[in-house]
Amino acid sequence: MFFLLNYVLNYVTNLIKRVLPPKKTINMKRTIIAFIVMLICFQSYSQKPRARDLGIPFVGQTGEFNAITDVEGVEVGYSTMISGKGENVVGKGPVRTGVTAIFPRGKAKKFSPVYANWYSLNGNGEMTGTTWVTESGFLETPIMITNTNSVGVVRDAVLKWYVDTDWYSGEDWWYTYPVVAETYDGFLNDIYGFHVKEENVLEAIENSSTGKIEEGNVGGGTGMMCLGFKGGTGTSSRVIKIKDSTYTIGAIVQSNFGAKRNLSIAGVPVGMELKDTLNYKFNAPPKSRRQEGDGSIIVIIATDAPLLPHQLKRIAQRIPLGIGIVGGRGSNGSGDIFLAFSTANEQAFNRDETTTVQSMPNDQLMPVFEATVQAVEEAIINAMVAAETMEGINGNKAYALPHDLLIKTLKKYNRLKQ
Repeated sequence: MFFLLNYVLNYVTNLIKRVLPPKKTINMKRTIIAFIVMLICFQSYSQKPRARDLGIPFVGQTGEFNAITDVEGVEVGYSTMISGKGENVVGKGPVRTGVTAIFPRGKAKKFSPVYANWYSLNGNGEMTGTTWVTESGFLETPIMITNTNSVGVVRDAVLKWYVDTDWYSGEDWWYTYPVVAETYDGFLNDIYGFHVKEENVLEAIENSSTGKIEEGNVGGGTGMMCLGFKGGTGTSSRVIKIKDSTYTIGAIVQSNFGAKRNLSIAGVPVGMELKDTLNYKFNAPPKSRRQEGDGSIIVIIATDAPLLPHQLKRIAQRIPLGIGIVGGRGSNGSGDIFLAFSTANEQAFNRDETTTVQSMPNDQLMPVFEATVQAVEEAIINAMVAAETMEGINGNKAYALPHDLLIKTLKKYNRLKQ
């Protein structure tokens, strides 16, 4: 790195010498050095560490971005809403919420259904549109994730966006059921103030892109808490080979579940080791009705493996295994709802003609099952590692998982990857 910077500095300095006198050249060189230092610092501070950066060991090979966007065509976008502090004044704030948008084949392709299915471990939550997903076998819409009280406005905004953008490419009669999922952020966010509006939904949609995506306090995960610390949005991926074919499995989570005592990372009882460290701070209701472990988690799995709807149901049913590894128990107050889709068989959906599709044999599914569990586990930890301490309504506070103490704890159990 420093060799490269020195080369660039000398190259630019030589160019300047050709047009400036010596004194000005020295001043310009100093300016360039300062600029480069600032650039390095900005880049370093803008890139949050992820779980693997801390040395946490995980099983499996990741894709290029270690994200759901490693599945070709998948796009993710956010609208993050953070404003105000202090006492909760309903309708004014503080606001700690947002919207996440996930497009299975990207928004440019518009109406392009994918095979999909869903599963609920514990149904104290909502994911709209799933009845038709199960009945038809197809996911026909983007997936949106937000807070519990904003499901309706997000659904309506998506429908209006369909009309405004001609989502159905000229069809003058259509019906659809947008998939909108939620978790509850009312311990940090003015959830009864209904701050998510149509413009926030449109922002998440317009921001959707491939490649690297943000984690932690972003999008629908902005105000979420997880396993005794700050939670939020996280992602991960796995690349597997089955015979002569290579496939990618990606996961994205909105993580807002679990009791601290159950937090386990790399097999280490981190929650018990840190049981007296940085516990949630609740100054005002709804503290009185909250039981430890209450919350929810939404998980979306994407793959390019040629899976049919009944096989995607089987994938969705394996998601709880990844959640359980890190400490999820499917508590009574938790909405643990999951959806899996496949971007393969792009021509499968046809209203008028018989189509031919490819299907993976059930006997070859075990690597996909394992990759799903691995990606879900890592996505949850990535969300916690990226999340930052957040103070919300009435001074309620969820602390970030302390990286230094986490590393110290993993070292104690000889579980830190060198």
